[in-house]
Amino acid sequence: MKTEHGLALAVYHQHGDRRVFTHTEVPIEDEGRGYASQLVKEALDDTRRAGFKIQPACSFVVAYVRRHPEYLD
Repeated sequence: MKTEHGLALAVYHQHGDRRVFTHTEVPIEDEGRGYASQLVKEALDDTRRAGFKIQPACSFVVAYVRRHPEYLD
Protein backbone atom coordinates (compact mmCIF):
# COMPACT_ATOMS: atom_id res chain seq x y z
CA MET A 1 0.00 0.00 0.00
CA LYS A 2 1.32 3.44 -0.91
CA THR A 3 1.48 5.89 1.98
CA GLU A 4 2.42 9.54 2.08
CA HIS A 5 6.10 8.68 2.67
CA GLY A 6 6.57 5.29 1.00
CA LEU A 7 5.14 1.80 1.08
CA ALA A 8 3.43 -0.14 3.86
CA LEU A 9 3.83 -3.92 3.75
CA ALA A 10 1.95 -6.92 5.09
CA VAL A 11 4.10 -10.02 4.60
CA TYR A 12 2.64 -13.52 4.62
CA HIS A 13 3.36 -16.96 3.28
CA GLN A 14 0.91 -19.67 2.39
CA HIS A 15 1.03 -22.89 4.32
CA GLY A 16 -1.61 -25.34 3.14
CA ASP A 17 -5.03 -23.73 3.59
CA ARG A 18 -3.60 -20.84 5.66
CA ARG A 19 -1.90 -17.55 5.08
CA VAL A 20 0.58 -16.96 7.87
CA PHE A 21 1.10 -13.22 8.44
CA THR A 22 4.67 -12.71 9.62
CA HIS A 23 5.42 -8.99 9.34
CA THR A 24 3.76 -5.60 9.01
CA GLU A 25 5.76 -2.49 8.23
CA VAL A 26 4.87 1.18 7.74
CA PRO A 27 7.34 4.01 7.05
CA ILE A 28 8.29 5.65 10.35
CA GLU A 29 6.94 9.00 9.16
CA ASP A 30 3.50 7.41 8.62
CA GLU A 31 3.17 5.51 11.90
CA GLY A 32 0.05 6.28 13.90
CA ARG A 33 -2.02 7.33 10.88
CA GLY A 34 -3.98 4.09 10.49
CA TYR A 35 -2.15 2.79 7.43
CA ALA A 36 -1.21 -0.51 9.08
CA SER A 37 -4.78 -1.18 10.21
CA GLN A 38 -6.17 -0.39 6.78
CA LEU A 39 -3.53 -2.57 5.11
CA VAL A 40 -4.08 -5.52 7.45
CA LYS A 41 -7.87 -5.30 7.08
CA GLU A 42 -7.55 -5.40 3.28
CA ALA A 43 -5.06 -8.29 3.44
CA LEU A 44 -7.28 -10.30 5.78
CA ASP A 45 -10.38 -9.60 3.67
CA ASP A 46 -8.46 -10.72 0.57
CA THR A 47 -7.41 -13.88 2.42
CA ARG A 48 -11.04 -14.68 3.20
CA ARG A 49 -12.16 -13.99 -0.39
CA ALA A 50 -9.45 -16.36 -1.64
CA GLY A 51 -10.77 -19.10 0.67
CA PHE A 52 -7.80 -19.25 3.04
CA LYS A 53 -7.68 -19.24 6.82
CA ILE A 54 -5.76 -16.57 8.73
CA GLN A 55 -2.83 -17.35 11.01
CA PRO A 56 -1.38 -14.24 12.66
CA ALA A 57 2.29 -14.51 13.59
CA CYS A 58 3.17 -10.80 13.48
CA SER A 59 2.44 -8.91 16.73
CA PHE A 60 0.49 -6.20 14.89
CA VAL A 61 -1.74 -8.75 13.14
CA VAL A 62 -2.23 -10.64 16.42
CA ALA A 63 -3.41 -7.42 18.09
CA TYR A 64 -5.62 -6.52 15.12
CA VAL A 65 -7.35 -9.91 15.15
CA ARG A 66 -7.91 -9.62 18.92
CA ARG A 67 -9.73 -6.32 18.28
CA HIS A 68 -11.62 -7.82 15.30
CA PRO A 69 -12.60 -11.37 16.32
CA GLU A 70 -14.44 -11.96 13.04
CA TYR A 71 -11.00 -12.86 11.65
CA LEU A 72 -10.31 -15.58 14.24
CA ASP A 73 -9.76 -19.07 12.84
